[in-house]
Amino acid sequence: MTPRPAVVLLSGGLDSATVLAMARQQGYICHTLSLDYGQRHRSELDAAAALSPLLGAVRHNVVRLDLTLFGGSALTDASISVPTAGPGEPTGAGIPVTYVPARNTIMLALALAKAETIGACDVFFGANAVDYSGYPDCRPAYVAAFEALANLATKAAVEGARMNIHAPIIDLSKAQIIARGHALGVDYSRTVSCYQADAAGRACGVCDSCRLRSAGFAAAGIKDPTRYQHSA
Repeated sequence: MTPRPAVVLLSGGLDSATVLAMARQQGYICHTLSLDYGQRHRSELDAAAALSPLLGAVRHNVVRLDLTLFGGSALTDASISVPTAGPGEPTGAGIPVTYVPARNTIMLALALAKAETIGACDVFFGANAVDYSGYPDCRPAYVAAFEALANLATKAAVEGARMNIHAPIIDLSKAQIIARGHALGVDYSRTVSCYQADAAGRACGVCDSCRLRSAGFAAAGIKDPTRYQHSA
């Protein structure tokens, strides 16, 4: 296809890095966007800044919006502990405490604004509903609803352009995501997925995200390159 611009939400984690590689493979000229929202795992922002040019993006922006003012999540409120029992084990009923209220909606709205300013009709993000479907804003129905909103609420769409919200890994298992990214040359040692990674980006190895990541590498038959705090 003729190269065209796209905005890719890049957290610095495994999933979004894979999505960026996929968008580049499809020929998009990628502009990456990260959100500094006061997350406890702030080293993911450093990872995103490093990964963006390595994976072929032409520009990287960081939007600062302090969601710790609202709290309500283990990722934005230091008084709420990050779960370490592991996915599928007893961690309480309902939506996980690592859910950040409205985060994906906020990030997609910002990405949509960025897209309009650069003449892009495509936004990519790493929502996944298979391995960790507890988040309401990672469901296919949510993606479809936001795309419908984007086509009602933007000047570009009103003037005839169709806005597309891409979630290319939404139906993939963690192992499938890793295999896809590995084939595209993603260096996963540079990604930070841990909910309580230290300042150097080293993972705790026991939070839900770490457990899913580790299991994904094992299932994919690919050596886990994650740097863990306990191993130096």
